[in-house]
Amino acid sequence: MLLRKTILLALVSALCAAAFFAEVALAAAGKDYYKILGVSRDASPQEIKRQYKTLSRKHHPDKNPGDEEAHERFIELAQAYEVLSDDEKREIYNRYGEEGLKNQGGPGGGAGFHDPFDIFAQFFGGHVRFDRRGGGGRAKPRGPDVHINVPVTLLELYAGAEIEVDISKQVICPHCDGSGAASPDDIETCSTCGGSGMRIIKQVLGPGIVQQMQSTCDACGGKGKKVAKPCPLCKGTRVRRDADVLSIKVDPGMRDGEEIAFEGEADQHPDHEAGSVVVRLRQQPHHTYVRDGDNLHAEVTITLLDALVGFNRTIRHVDGKSDISLRRTGVTPPGYVQRLGGKGMPRRDQPSRERAGDMHVTYWIQFPRAIAQDETKALEALFGSWDAAKWDGTTSKAAKRSGSTHSGRQAPSESKGHDEL
Repeated sequence: MLLRKTILLALVSALCAAAFFAEVALAAAGKDYYKILGVSRDASPQEIKRQYKTLSRKHHPDKNPGDEEAHERFIELAQAYEVLSDDEKREIYNRYGEEGLKNQGGPGGGAGFHDPFDIFAQFFGGHVRFDRRGGGGRAKPRGPDVHINVPVTLLELYAGAEIEVDISKQVICPHCDGSGAASPDDIETCSTCGGSGMRIIKQVLGPGIVQQMQSTCDACGGKGKKVAKPCPLCKGTRVRRDADVLSIKVDPGMRDGEEIAFEGEADQHPDHEAGSVVVRLRQQPHHTYVRDGDNLHAEVTITLLDALVGFNRTIRHVDGKSDISLRRTGVTPPGYVQRLGGKGMPRRDQPSRERAGDMHVTYWIQFPRAIAQDETKALEALFGSWDAAKWDGTTSKAAKRSGSTHSGRQAPSESKGHDEL
C-alpha cells in the first residue's frame, strides 16, 4: 500500500514537472521582449516605460538614416513595449510566450501590432490636429490636459532639435497600485452599503406616504470598499508626485505657437485616464532676423557712400554657420528691400533647402553727422543740379518723362542670381 502511494506521488510530481517545463519552454520560444527592452521579468511599468523611451530615441530611423538594423530594432522595441505595458498581454506572454499571444488573437505575428511610430509619438509628441477627447468609448473618464509653453530659438525652428523638458506630475502610487491600502488584505467591503456603493434613504412624508431615495454611500464614497490600513507610501491618497522628462522633437520649419501633444502623459489617477501634455512652442526674439511665415526679414545699415556707389558685404545666416553675401551696384535708396530666394525658413512640406522661403533684406542709410565747409561746395557741384528723384515721394516733370524716379521705400526686388551662402 505504501509502495503504491509512493509510485502515485512520483507520477503526479513527474507530470507537474513536465507541465511546468513545457510551459517554461513555450514561454521561452519566440522573441524575448524583456531582453529586447533590457529589463528584468519583474520590472515595474515605470521601468518598462523609461527603458522604451531611452532606447526608442536611440534607434529611431531619423537618427539612423539608411541603417536597416536600427530600423528593425526600433520596430522590436515598440512591439516589446506594446506587450509588456499591457497587464493582460504581459500575463499571457509570461505564461505562454509569443505563441500564446498569437493563439489569443493578440499581437505577436506582426500584423497585430500597432504602428511603431504611433507608439513613439505617444511619448515624444504628435502634432495636434483634432479633438483627442472624441471617440473610443473609454471605460474611464479622461483627465484634463496640461498645457505648457516651451521657449525655442529661431535656430532650433530652422535646423530642428530635440529638447528635454523636466516636468512634475501626479502618478499612481507604485506601492499600492492605486488602491490606497497597505496590502490587498487591508481592503474591506463597506459595512454601510454592503459593497454596493449606494444607500437607500427612506423618508416618511405623511401617514402611509414614504419617499425612497438612492444616494452615493458617504462612508466609502461610492466605491463599495474601505481601506483598513492606508498605504505607507501615499498615505492612502492612491497617488504621489513624481518627476518625468519629456523629449520634444522639433522638426525643421515648425512655427511659433505650434502644438505637440504627448498622449497619456498628464496627471494620473486610478479613477480616470491620464490626459495629454500639450506643448506649445514659443519662439524667442532673434538679434538679426524676424520671421514671417516661411520668410525671414533682416535690416542692414549702410553708409552714404555705399548707398551711392554700391557695396559687397556679408551677414551671418540664421544657421549660425554660413555667411550670406550682400552685393549692390549703383544707387541703393533708403528702405530698399532686396529679396534673396531660398534663404528663408525650410518648408515642412518641401524639405529641400532649394524650396525654402525667401529672405528680405531692408537697407537703411547712415548719414554723416556733419559735413565740413570745404566739402560742401564739392557736393553742391556734384549733386546741386540733379533733381531726378525727390525722397519725399514727389518728382519733377522732367524726371517723370525720363522715368528716373524714386519714391523712397521699395517693394522686394529679385536678387539676380540669388546670392549664395
